[in-house]
Amino acid sequence: MTDRGLLTHTVRGDDVGSRIDVMLAEVDLVASRALAQKLIERNCVRVNGQTVNKRYKVRSGDQVTVEFPPMQPSDLAAEDVALDIRFEDSDMIVLSKPAGMVVHPAHGHWSGTLVNALLAHSDDLGTLAGEERPGIVHRLDKDTSGLMMVAKNDDAQRALSSGIQQRLIDRRYLALVHGRIVPDTGLIDAPIGRNAKDRQKMWVSDTAGSRHAVTSFRVLERFEAGAVDDGYTLIECKLQTGRTHQIRVHCAYILHPVVGDPLYGRRRLKDDLDLTRQFLHSYSLTLEHPRTGESIALIDPLPPDLAEALASIADRTDGRTPAGDEIVPTVQT
Repeated sequence: MTDRGLLTHTVRGDDVGSRIDVMLAEVDLVASRALAQKLIERNCVRVNGQTVNKRYKVRSGDQVTVEFPPMQPSDLAAEDVALDIRFEDSDMIVLSKPAGMVVHPAHGHWSGTLVNALLAHSDDLGTLAGEERPGIVHRLDKDTSGLMMVAKNDDAQRALSSGIQQRLIDRRYLALVHGRIVPDTGLIDAPIGRNAKDRQKMWVSDTAGSRHAVTSFRVLERFEAGAVDDGYTLIECKLQTGRTHQIRVHCAYILHPVVGDPLYGRRRLKDDLDLTRQFLHSYSLTLEHPRTGESIALIDPLPPDLAEALASIADRTDGRTPAGDEIVPTVQT
């Protein structure tokens, strides 16, 4: 297999002072910190033309280059798992990931993942994310549903990854949160890092290792308080950055946790409208095709469990905003 070429990155802003392996994963230059460490150990990562170890802390203006070696044979198994594909050509796939599906194999989830399904669906998948993540450009949490992009070759994967880094790809989510959000629009600008007490969680923190994180939102519809709750607000969220659990962490930070969120939410089944997963859905994706430049705009309606939860409080609506009048009818099933 031929060499997969180079990816480059100029260190600036929040990157400065981070370990090289952490920085590579945080800016999505590589798919994970573990993969970054493997590439560093194989001398495939250079800073200003020189090899470094994984403990190197990057400086402003550093020119980082990652060279991807030829792919090695993978033990991943192709599995006949149904995919809900919304767009596909020779370069890319856009699909709707169901809640409950893990994106790639990891500890405790070695089969039934999106990657296993993709291997059965296509012989051509991008290789830039490593042997364990063929075609993967970005991820959704296991219990977050909705639109995802997959690359079918390295050129498309490089272009799509770059588009996310440069914020050229518009990704929007629907979230139902607890409580009443008063302003119709808002911006949450709060750094996110790994929770020091629980490594499975993220939190808003300005400690070393935390990353700049910005989420903008628009209120679509508000719902009055009931006997066991303080009401709900349906919002559209747009990622300005792409940190782990970003929307969930930011909503909890402003005291409006996502309904049904088992990690950052209230964990009261009745209060959560009987949902056992977070009400978070990647409903809108707009981008330019990585090869043709054609505009692609897709809308994914709410899946049945989220649509039913929203319908259960329809009689408590306090009215939709102008944005809600435009968006909500397009996502109801």
